[in-house]
Amino acid sequence: MSQLDSDLEEPDLQTLPVLRKRQISLGRPLRLMRADMAHLMTTQLLLLVWVATWGAQTSTTRARTDLLNVCMDAKHHKDKPSPEDKLHEQCSPWKKNSCCSANTSQEAHKNISNLYRFNWDHCGEMEPACKRHFIQDTCLYECSPNLGPWIQQVDQSWRKERILDVPLCKEDCQRWWEDCKTSLTCKSNWHKGWNWEKGYNKCPTDAACHPFPFYFPTPADLCQEIWSHSYKVSNYSRGSGRCIQMWFDPAQGNPNEEVARFYAEAMSSVGLGGAGPLLISLAPVLLWLLQ
Repeated sequence: MSQLDSDLEEPDLQTLPVLRKRQISLGRPLRLMRADMAHLMTTQLLLLVWVATWGAQTSTTRARTDLLNVCMDAKHHKDKPSPEDKLHEQCSPWKKNSCCSANTSQEAHKNISNLYRFNWDHCGEMEPACKRHFIQDTCLYECSPNLGPWIQQVDQSWRKERILDVPLCKEDCQRWWEDCKTSLTCKSNWHKGWNWEKGYNKCPTDAACHPFPFYFPTPADLCQEIWSHSYKVSNYSRGSGRCIQMWFDPAQGNPNEEVARFYAEAMSSVGLGGAGPLLISLAPVLLWLLQ
């Protein structure tokens, strides 16, 4: 009998039970292995979907989806940005498209204004060079329509939204700190803890006035702590398109439009949209395991 014929020869009937046992013994672990792998893959896929969904929810910092050309839902902001030809002095760079009115821009330049009754001179007269930065900070906060990616909802009596961790260009923060080194203050967080008995902020009785570096040892301490992390000092420089400029020349356009667009696009790419291709690629594997 040839080798070919021997390969085709029927097995001995006595060996069939042994072969069947071997098939069963090998088949059961394979099926169990597939089931275990399917369970693991299903768990991983569900975890991936959860992470992607969570990322989408947390990266979209405001409930509504509009991150570009928007105004905060706060005390003095307009509902929508629009041109304001008569914005006052330091707020004028935003006149082509602004979230603040002309009246708000005028009040932003006053001490103990009708905006928030805040007294810049709570430890004696603030140096003019220092005060210019706080006026500019107020103008940016009140007027800019380019802060959408950093707007978050808050539960406060005077506003429903705030900004958090706006990436402020490092030069703007450094200059702010340098120009305020000789001015005095009594607190490191200006959002809370003041004495408002007279209708405007005064230093608490246990707070002593010191030069700014006492409460803000570094530029980052000033920019990040003073308004409860409204700003975060960026490693990027002015003109990079990756950080918000407090100061800019309107004749050259508003550089913060590009910055807001960059971060809004980055946020929109996080979530299920980014995980979609991976989920699709894993689907055939999961189907095979489930067979």
